Amino acid sequence: MTEESAFEWPITIYYEDTDVGGIVYHANYLKFFERARTELFRSHDVSLQALFAQNVSFVVRHMDIDFLKGAKLDERLVVRTWPVKIRRASIVFCQVLVNNAGQTLCKAMVQVACVHPESMKPIQIPENIKSEISK
Repeated sequence: MTEESAFEWPITIYYEDTDVGGIVYHANYLKFFERARTELFRSHDVSLQALFAQNVSFVVRHMDIDFLKGAKLDERLVVRTWPVKIRRASIVFCQVLVNNAGQTLCKAMVQVACVHPESMKPIQIPENIKSEISK
């Protein structure tokens, strides 16, 4: 998967997402990105709940985020998500929140680590997930 073939997940900005000025509260961008990554996995028939039952879990290890322009109440936007690096036990995703004019409002580089849910120690990402996510 590349930027050109990125997974796209639409969102609408609701009142609950905003501050008193009608601008998205900064922490809510993290929620939008988290949901889009989950939907990316679902789009490849990868159930995070099923993985958890197999003692495989993903946790955010590191994130760099740039807030470029505030998203506003009632806007319809798209979160674009694609992997930029897949390693033995981690994936780095690029995620951008884009408006209808094609402007990037927020951009994040998110590293997720594959861990055993009880020990929280890194484990190898199952090969089927690596191959699905890279499509």
